[in-house]
Amino acid sequence: MIFLKLGGSAITDKTRESAARLDVIQRIAREVKNARDQNPAQKILIGHGSGSFGHFAAKKSGYGTNGDWRAYAETGAAAWRLTRIVTDIFLDAGVPIVAMQPSASAMCRDGKLIRLASEPAQTALAHNLVPLVFGDVSFDETRRMTIVSTEMIFAYLAPILKPSRIVLAGIVDGVFTGDPLKNPDAQLLRAITPTNFSQIEMNLSGSHGVDTTGGMLTKVKGMLALIEREPALTARVISAMRAGMIERALGAENFDEGTLLRA
Repeated sequence: MIFLKLGGSAITDKTRESAARLDVIQRIAREVKNARDQNPAQKILIGHGSGSFGHFAAKKSGYGTNGDWRAYAETGAAAWRLTRIVTDIFLDAGVPIVAMQPSASAMCRDGKLIRLASEPAQTALAHNLVPLVFGDVSFDETRRMTIVSTEMIFAYLAPILKPSRIVLAGIVDGVFTGDPLKNPDAQLLRAITPTNFSQIEMNLSGSHGVDTTGGMLTKVKGMLALIEREPALTARVISAMRAGMIERALGAENFDEGTLLRA
């Protein structure tokens, strides 16, 4: 069982509103299809970030700042538009993907996800389908509304679905000591653990482009917190922009590209 996150920075141009990278999504869909063909018994749950769809809509509408419920509706609709694009492309590539809207069942309390229906994903996996979740809006008992990232959804589902690995595929080759898109001297970190994280935390930067969920630092912290609770689990941060990388990450037991997050 593998969770695969397609970063919004990879499948969209996060510097332009509602700009899906169709060629990238099509290539990734083919790679997932190839990986499934090579190992039909492997179960995969896919999640994607909202990229320049949900994040732009949230920022533009002032999501969460004044309890504007129209902003809630517009942000959720923008996230769903990207999901429809991803779903259609994966189906065209022969991947039996089933989109599952988190906001239909999600409930948060003070920014933390406390409820989410897991049965649909479990049933889909039992029938060899590929569930697709995504960063979405959510009602919040304390804040009225919040945004649930794909990583938050993974963290909620992991104790239930028991993945052995999580693959986070973004625009860069892993986690670096700085933003490699801005600093050519930034060094790739080969492994991050809860023990050494404090030494490198100050060097981790936020996302490239618009991101309302905190960027790379938040993603790494969330994954490490999950790994501390589920120490048999590992996560790996890789580039979705390199052809064949996702296919190899899903299939190769000795895959060692990118950055490994482990206990």
